[in-house]
Amino acid sequence: RDAADEKIFALVSQMLSRALQEIRTQIVASESPSDCWCDLSAECFRCLRNACVQCPPNQNIIREVGLIEKATALIDVFTASNSAQESCIVAFRCGLQFLGNVAGGNRASQNSIWKEAFPHLFLNCLTHEDDKVSAYGAMVFYTCMDEDKTATLLDPTNLHLALGVITAYSKRPDAEWLHLIVTDRFFKCPELVKQMYASQSHADRMILLELILSKISEKSPLSEREMTSLRHIAEFLSDCFQKQCKAVLKLASPGDSEEEEALVVIRLLDLLCEMTSDADHLTCLQSCAGLLDTVVDTLRLTQLAGKQSKNVFTSTHTASLGSDLTHAAMGFKAHLIRLIANLCYRNRENQEKIYQLDGIPLILDNCSIDDNNPFLNQWAVYAIRNLTENNEKNQELIASMERQGLADTSLLENMGLRVEERDGKLLLKSVKKK
Repeated sequence: RDAADEKIFALVSQMLSRALQEIRTQIVASESPSDCWCDLSAECFRCLRNACVQCPPNQNIIREVGLIEKATALIDVFTASNSAQESCIVAFRCGLQFLGNVAGGNRASQNSIWKEAFPHLFLNCLTHEDDKVSAYGAMVFYTCMDEDKTATLLDPTNLHLALGVITAYSKRPDAEWLHLIVTDRFFKCPELVKQMYASQSHADRMILLELILSKISEKSPLSEREMTSLRHIAEFLSDCFQKQCKAVLKLASPGDSEEEEALVVIRLLDLLCEMTSDADHLTCLQSCAGLLDTVVDTLRLTQLAGKQSKNVFTSTHTASLGSDLTHAAMGFKAHLIRLIANLCYRNRENQEKIYQLDGIPLILDNCSIDDNNPFLNQWAVYAIRNLTENNEKNQELIASMERQGLADTSLLENMGLRVEERDGKLLLKSVKKK
């Protein structure tokens, strides 16, 4: 990997020029690229690929003699030919490996590749049928992308490239480079995430949300920049949930043509639950306008839907509703209560809001064992705990409900609570469960 003579790279450039000319001529004549020219191209790319690994001098010479332009032009011809012959695919792969190596740690080469390949060549590579071509194309795209280049995807004429990454990932969910493009590049630009979500099908939205979930579940520490971006994304997801939440009621009538949107709502709720379980995201979501009101309203509507007819929102002890859609709504009401609990954690304003929304009786009404909502009772206990912590008003409400027979005494006992009367006042006290 020592610096090579410029004459060597000039000679390689001449060979690639000849190969490019011959292959273009064959394609124009509706012929398949000949194996000899594809093989020659592959060998040239292998030579260049190996020469520029961690060698800035060679990377610079290669760029200066125009080999990046030759390589991207030849790769463009390979995509245009749509040839499945092995020699063509091998040359295609080697060309992308070369671009990845010449771009490694070299900003000038990255800029040169971006200029030649953005956006159409990147998109053609990412969506190519060959797994290795797609993977190598994603590697080059990821390596060349920085903050400024990510921002160019906000242009409506370029947004299709960002959407193409999600489409490619949907076909190859184990593709590491595609995953990194989204989680390490796109997620640093909240405005791009918003535009992508608004332009996607419900199926692709599900994929994007899964990727966001994977990002917030990472064990490795996030930078301050990543944390700030994810908070903006969290606020956006809160807004999306508020706008789409009623779509989940479509699951009460199997066969509805818009069930996919309901699945998106379920995934949005899962994400909000996870985000509010993390102190880094909790505060911003606790103050999101309208979120808590929407969650309580959705819980009330699903509770009503489950009582009006037998459906996925109906409490059951036998799991007799079948498995066609039950799995989709499984745990939905439990997660609503979980989100209420998280949003009220040590937050006086939200505790008071639940009181005003008459949410405490609603939570207590959802504390029975329900096979469709595992851990429902446990989340209700946590919610009541957070609602009553340092809040005498909410404690008194629950205590008065017990006296009036509106709150089941056994239910309160199962929660580890009991009502005591002291000096004419009803108090809610914690007890150890036997």
